[in-house]
Amino acid sequence: QVQLVESGGGSVQAGGSLRLSCAVSEYTYLRGCLAWFRQSPGKEREAVASFYTVGGNQYYADSVKGRFTISQDNAKNTLYLYLQMNSLKPEDTAMYYCAARIGAYCPLSSLSFPDWGQGTQVTVSS
Repeated sequence: QVQLVESGGGSVQAGGSLRLSCAVSEYTYLRGCLAWFRQSPGKEREAVASFYTVGGNQYYADSVKGRFTISQDNAKNTLYLYLQMNSLKPEDTAMYYCAARIGAYCPLSSLSFPDWGQGTQVTVSS
């Protein structure tokens, strides 16, 4: 079974930075779409950033463009997904999830991703 495990969340003041990590146990997603979503209380889960692991274009939500960067790294049987978040704002406060799906298409709907991590909380205070 594929496992995705996030880490790196926490509390930070506005203007600060955090780096989220997601360890993906299955190399099936070495050729797939990897994404970060976030969800705040009372809101729908929204795509923050995504990309196809084999040279695909990256997607960023307008609200995070220029501040967040998605990237990956591969180690022994594990694929790592990162989200570098700079210039954080209070409105970035949410639970952040990594997600994965096979294939080159990176949809914006969370319903299209079969595999998810447990989430990591990011809280930005003003």
